[in-house]
Amino acid sequence: MNAQTIAFDRAAAVPTPGDLTITVRDERFNRGSAPSRWWAGDAFGTAWHNALSATFPRGEAFFIEAVKAHREGADPRLEAEIRAFVRQEINHTREHIAFNKLAENAGYDIKAIDERVREMLELTKGRPEILNLAATMALEHYTAMMAHEFLANPKHFAKADPEVRDMWRWHAVEEIEHKGVAYDTWNHATRDWTPWRRWKVRSLMMLIVTGRFFTHRWEDSLNLLAQDGITGWKARWGLFKYLTVTPGVVRRIVPAWLSYFKPGFHPWDHDDRELIGLYESEFEDALLPAE
Repeated sequence: MNAQTIAFDRAAAVPTPGDLTITVRDERFNRGSAPSRWWAGDAFGTAWHNALSATFPRGEAFFIEAVKAHREGADPRLEAEIRAFVRQEINHTREHIAFNKLAENAGYDIKAIDERVREMLELTKGRPEILNLAATMALEHYTAMMAHEFLANPKHFAKADPEVRDMWRWHAVEEIEHKGVAYDTWNHATRDWTPWRRWKVRSLMMLIVTGRFFTHRWEDSLNLLAQDGITGWKARWGLFKYLTVTPGVVRRIVPAWLSYFKPGFHPWDHDDRELIGLYESEFEDALLPAE
């Protein structure tokens, strides 16, 4: 085995922690009402998260199918993690459907976002399923990066509507917990590939996903801001400042994004389970054992 192979295949030696437990927290939120600008009365944070949430019901269903398509032959531990991942994502879908209804009840039209996601997912039909898994793996890295930031930096939701804040924090805890599942499924599904091919495909897919993710979320957020009466330079500058200055979620996740391109990268290179522990007691009554 040459030096390049050793470098690119280091992920095999940095697996998901052996003592990790993926727990299903069967919580329910947002069945009542919330302020239209639930993010601290701020239109920009509200628009960004509403736009993000509008993609989750169809997007998470796609993630589930992409991972399940490659579970054959997985070892018992990975099989159990995939089952827990699926159950967590099903709950996330349910809760974001409820949250999206809050946005609609507040007067925001998010149907165009949902339709765009539907059209994009239609384009994935017929292509090799391994590419769907590669896209899922990249998007799961995005959710894990943002989840870490939301939990590590209380500024993000400190002044948000309490129940909406609890929903996003609950979601973030579980995204951190299962952040390695799609990646480990990828390593299982591509076990006959060379390390170079693995790295090349996942890196190219991350670049594609990044371009589309920010282009579409930017457009969707501006659309929601326009519905809120904020347009032109004021909308663009306000959204840019929210994402890159204060609280600056995009700026703050750049180092974690770059780490994805490191040969031998694994999501659990950075073990941030202490963030789960900070909030675990809040969800104790809703814990269900993973199978």
